Amino acid sequence: MLAHDGHAQALWTAAGDATRGGRGVRPHLVHAAYRAFGGTDVRAATHVADAVELLHAAFVVHDDVIDGDDVRRGRPNVAGTFTARARSAGADGGAAHGYGRAAAILAGDLALVAATRAFATAPAPTRVVTALLDLLDETVALSAAGELADVRLALRVDRPTVGDALQVAELKTAAYSFALPLRAGALLAGADADVVAALDRAGRLVGVAFQLHDDLLGVFGDEHVTGKSAIGDLREGKVTALIAHARTTDSWPVVAAALGDPALTAERALAARVALVRCGSRAFVEDLAAQHLEAAREVARDAGLPDDVLAALLALVVDDPRVAA
Repeated sequence: MLAHDGHAQALWTAAGDATRGGRGVRPHLVHAAYRAFGGTDVRAATHVADAVELLHAAFVVHDDVIDGDDVRRGRPNVAGTFTARARSAGADGGAAHGYGRAAAILAGDLALVAATRAFATAPAPTRVVTALLDLLDETVALSAAGELADVRLALRVDRPTVGDALQVAELKTAAYSFALPLRAGALLAGADADVVAALDRAGRLVGVAFQLHDDLLGVFGDEHVTGKSAIGDLREGKVTALIAHARTTDSWPVVAAALGDPALTAERALAARVALVRCGSRAFVEDLAAQHLEAAREVARDAGLPDDVLAALLALVVDDPRVAA
């Protein structure tokens, strides 16, 4: 009965609208790994790919709540949608915002439960379903730890290092967006434990490289190509490997003056970008991303992973049009 409740339907619709329009990275990797290791049941692979996307939806909606964002990909997210509805109904700003946050938390909860159910009902032998559920448990725990660590970095009570930023990238992004779908596809196809472990290592390495590139785009990217602000990360005070490296250089005072300033102007952001280039932080992160990609290639070669899997994985970074821009 609950599925037909108006409030529940509204939450599902808003969550679906807010997460639509991505590149389909996770389903692509599930199918690529499944095919590479001999899987032939497209229906089963699609079921697991959908489960991974439901988990992604839950993480995205909750992440926006944590970050206080009302917009994703240029349009209102769940919180933004329900906040606007509350205002239209006559609620004042604070109450409307609280309603929007509550709706986003609840929508994320619905998606997380749906993801768990989808993993549990995968059309596969019991031992495979158990392995998928173990993978889900592990991934949710890692991602939660990464999310909290990311928030901790923004408190500015510590002196975060490049290593700290890389760990957040691995836990928050790489583990669930890259390693999880690869491992899930391989498990579904019946791959050996050693192969699944190698996919985990390769996925995390490429995922970190992807995040490093994304961090660069958040400061140096063309907004018309990337679809994300080139000032937003600086305004929010986001602590990435780029920023952590800059902290160790003589250019830090210029970067620090721009970091976390909600009133940051385009001119001052430009000065921070110039400083990040001059002190070598941009080149350092570009080289770090390249090192992670090469390490992923080595893992794949040593483990004898199929070329198709590695190609599908590397293409997400190497062939990303946003990166080329």
